[in-house]
Amino acid sequence: MFTAAAGTVLSLLAGRAMAETVHGVVVFTRHGDRTTKHYGAQTLTNLGTTQNFQIGSDYRARYIESSSPHQILNISEFNYVPSQIYASAPNQGILLNTATAFLQGLYPPLADLNPSIATQTLNNGSESTSPLNGYQYITLQGIPPNSPDAIWIKGDDNCPAVTQASQSFESSPEFTTKLTSTREFYQSLFPVLKSVYDITSPEDLSYASAYDIYDLINVARLHNSSFSISPSQLFQLRTLADSAEFAYNFNASQPERSIHARTLSSAILTQLNKTVALEGALKFSLLAGSYDAFLAFFGLAGLTEVSESFYGLPDYASTMAFELYSPETRTSFPEEKDLWVRFLFKNGTAGGLDSWPLFGTGRESLSWGEFTREMKGRAIGSAEEWCSACGSSDGFCATYTGVADEMFTRGGMPNAVAGVVGATVTLVVLGIVGLVAFLFVRRRRSGGSVVVMADEKGSVRSGSTGADKL
Repeated sequence: MFTAAAGTVLSLLAGRAMAETVHGVVVFTRHGDRTTKHYGAQTLTNLGTTQNFQIGSDYRARYIESSSPHQILNISEFNYVPSQIYASAPNQGILLNTATAFLQGLYPPLADLNPSIATQTLNNGSESTSPLNGYQYITLQGIPPNSPDAIWIKGDDNCPAVTQASQSFESSPEFTTKLTSTREFYQSLFPVLKSVYDITSPEDLSYASAYDIYDLINVARLHNSSFSISPSQLFQLRTLADSAEFAYNFNASQPERSIHARTLSSAILTQLNKTVALEGALKFSLLAGSYDAFLAFFGLAGLTEVSESFYGLPDYASTMAFELYSPETRTSFPEEKDLWVRFLFKNGTAGGLDSWPLFGTGRESLSWGEFTREMKGRAIGSAEEWCSACGSSDGFCATYTGVADEMFTRGGMPNAVAGVVGATVTLVVLGIVGLVAFLFVRRRRSGGSVVVMADEKGSVRSGSTGADKL
């Protein structure tokens, strides 16, 4: 995939780079090879970690090494500088590890880069090197799933509108046709998959589970030496999974299917805006996410109109990058009118980092102003807007939908909240009784007495008489 124009595009980029200055980049990456999703709790394999590390190394070669014509202006070549790098991923082990492996490739241990700066000489003349050959600890922002910030990378999670819109694909003529026409093919795979615990008959296999079946077989062919499937069968499984997953994640007439692409667009624009606002101080932003956001963005940005390849699943460790540059050699950050943005996509570890036109413009580069307008026109820009688009009133969305206020104004209270309130009142009463008992015993021992009173605000306070006033 994505190889036809690679040589031409890359040669053009190389020629242009001599007269360009890159000021910042935002990269969105997919995880590498992993265990199958079918059993849940998937993790990166050794191969997957290596793939993400390799991709990080590739981006280092392009944007950080001084020998590259695309080196970001004034970026630190060897030492990680926190103000220059931003990295974020949802609090999911596989995505946190994906970002970590990428960052290890972006800024490897200092001893591997430049031994002379990896060692410090102490006052007593001895030398000290950080653990792991000067391993660089790059800050990675993990995002809890119940946080409003979770929507920017995983905007489809906990979004009822996305779920409902995606499921409507299964009622479409396209789905019904494929379900019927591929039934025999899928059922022929039963001998291959009958050892899977919940696949008990050929009827369990159909286009309705296109991605799940492809994923099971694709993982098995890589990691199970006794597993065998023909290249033609694997190709058919992949193309069927491509068609199903793209349809689940994008439909021009049903924008709810791609809400996660709209929030991702906002996250990308936000990071580029920070680079502009800080005049290039923030230089490299990394976001780690899933293939569904890639597919949704491909549709939203009109990339499928440029190449049919964008209808397909991105390979493991695929990345897309948004490069902020000025079309001339510069030594300082330019005015906004002189800034341009280029979109690049790298399909897995083998593909080239190729430039593609966005939004149906037919142009590989857009002025900063035009790019901003196009992205804003597609983006969801706030948590409140996301809650409205998703039709959600759960979690933090209750703040925007008025649910939190209504449960009191209607005179009612959810059982869970009522239980918390009841437990709190009980603890307060027990605390007061304990305080009174403690003070009473203490005063008895000292010959005084205790009076417990409530002040005019209703707060409980203690007073004393007798010997305590002496």
